[in-house]
Amino acid sequence: MPAICLRAFRAWLLGFCLFTNIAQAQEWLVVGTYFPKIYEQDDQGAFVGLAPVVLRHLAAELGGQMRFEMYPWPRAQRMVEQGSADILVGPYRTPEREGRFAFASLPFYQDRILFYARRDRPSPWSGDYAGLQGKRVAVIRGWIYGPRFEQARESLQPIPVESVRNGLRMLEAGRIDLLASNQRNTLPHLNALLLQEQVGELSPLIDTQGGFFAFPRDAAHNELRQRFDRAFEAFVASGQLARLAESLGVGVP
Repeated sequence: MPAICLRAFRAWLLGFCLFTNIAQAQEWLVVGTYFPKIYEQDDQGAFVGLAPVVLRHLAAELGGQMRFEMYPWPRAQRMVEQGSADILVGPYRTPEREGRFAFASLPFYQDRILFYARRDRPSPWSGDYAGLQGKRVAVIRGWIYGPRFEQARESLQPIPVESVRNGLRMLEAGRIDLLASNQRNTLPHLNALLLQEQVGELSPLIDTQGGFFAFPRDAAHNELRQRFDRAFEAFVASGQLARLAESLGVGVP
């Protein structure tokens, strides 16, 4: 092959490789589980809620696009932890999870964490976990409830349930005394099950928790996370996040 042709071929090959790498980096896989108002699918299967709206906006800023998929919460976490997905929607930040994921710099929503109980029974909750000894406390499998609750978890020996809906059904049937959940996830199920008169929230709050976007803890995703943080911080500073969250009925920090 003549030298000029060889140089031209090498230039074309380099350009092709660069184009291929860029093209591959322009679609990011986003995973999560059903979070009301945060990460849902409508009747046509389109992803809706605060997270898809925010991520679609930021994808335009980042020069790519997002592909959304829904999984059970433990599987979605594993996919991001192992690097087979790029972004996890909505985890609360804890020291244990910081060892598994690289969190965005800012949360994008905030939840009120509460106990739920039957209204026809005296409340055992005054803010003191010692008063819950011997009570049947249920938690959603894989959920985190804030530092004070997590410190008391071992002594409480909570009963894991698979979903908020299952927990509310167990409360209705008298199989548990308390369900620890967040208000945003619980209210739609209370309404759908017509349990507003039978089940209610207890005071005080267990905690408030910020929900984040999280990324794999690997060098391949460091640049994406850093670019994401810059774009998202500008999005928050502009007031766009607050306006979007208000329109969807979602709390923000």
